[in-house]
Amino acid sequence: MVGGACPHRFRRCVIARIITGCLVWLALLPLGVAAAEYPLPLPGNDLVGEIRTVTTRFEDTLSDIARANDLGYSEIVAANPGVDPWLPGAGIEIVLPTRFILPPGPREGIVINLPELRLYYYPKGEHRVITHPLGIGREGWSTPTGVTRIVGKKEHPSWTPPESIRREYEAEERPLPPVIGPGPDNPLGDYALYLGMPGYLLHGTNKPWGVGMRVSHGCIRLYPEDIRALFPRVPVGTPVRIINEPYKLGWDGGQLYLEAHRPLSEQQQGGEDIHTPLRETVARALEGRRLRPDWKQIRSAVLEHTGIPVPIATD
Repeated sequence: MVGGACPHRFRRCVIARIITGCLVWLALLPLGVAAAEYPLPLPGNDLVGEIRTVTTRFEDTLSDIARANDLGYSEIVAANPGVDPWLPGAGIEIVLPTRFILPPGPREGIVINLPELRLYYYPKGEHRVITHPLGIGREGWSTPTGVTRIVGKKEHPSWTPPESIRREYEAEERPLPPVIGPGPDNPLGDYALYLGMPGYLLHGTNKPWGVGMRVSHGCIRLYPEDIRALFPRVPVGTPVRIINEPYKLGWDGGQLYLEAHRPLSEQQQGGEDIHTPLRETVARALEGRRLRPDWKQIRSAVLEHTGIPVPIATD
């Protein structure tokens, strides 16, 4: 025995130190370890993932829980109506909207769905899909839709603010330098994927709280840990399709599902009819089948826009 300590006490000290070391190690792990990567569904199916729940601790916010589970702020708030996002309290069951209908169209390259504030990446030849939350352009600086490609990649990029942004900052008495180099003050973060649309890119951020919100000047931001993981996997030349689909339809096990998100504010303010196309799409999806649309469920999903896929057809 060393210093007269008994073996039992010595073992307890060793175990306590091991536990403490493990807790410290866990605390130092980067957030976002629950990144969503799934095998593609079987032919004729369109859904991946499963809805999960977590129970809050007193110190949690929905923003914390979202990032730890690779979700954006808006989608976790939409999935948990009535929960205070900043003071949910202890012991509250939080729904994690981690089941997704894959976007319509080809399953190749990168697909970005603006109302969903989410990116889907189909690595070539891997029969998998990777999905991450996004921050996009705010009203007045909207992220454009369209088809393009990744034309360049840069680690530790510099940012040259365009004249329009510099004028905005000057009007707020926050003048910007002509160039912001790599480092903690750079809004591009540590990695950038440049699009064929001049002036637009996918990048990290020094303000991760903005992921899952419309807060940028049009570029598309990801959590630092997500762009770090995505950067080496996305080659130059990867096709990129940016779409505006607040309502996604998809099949799973012979049932038709609807995933409804809040339409972009520009659509709502412009009085754009987005419900008629949905009705027509539902009718086309069910054409020739023995299922009938459940319009009550469809209306409820559209009004609540929780982002959680719900079945919308009956026998």
